Amino acid sequence: MSQPLASKIPKLRRGFRLQFEPAQSCHVLLYPEGMIKLNDSAGEILKQVNGEHSVGDIIAELRGRFPDVPGIDEDILAFMEVANAQFWIELH
Repeated sequence: MSQPLASKIPKLRRGFRLQFEPAQSCHVLLYPEGMIKLNDSAGEILKQVNGEHSVGDIIAELRGRFPDVPGIDEDILAFMEVANAQFWIELH
């Protein structure tokens, strides 16, 4: 990547939708071919992905909401890399 990941702006890929699924008791990522069950951390991160906030903004927001979580910055960066590699999000 030409820019550092923290400056990139993530957005869900076309055809993907995040929602809370009461039957699963978790957030899920829906897409035309199926559904991805997300753990609590992934759900919290993807709730911040709106196509306007940078990865750095998302890290700052979640660090403020969860100040006692060690290594949260690295966890969010790693998740963004995986989500991008899995084609769940696009980074601009």
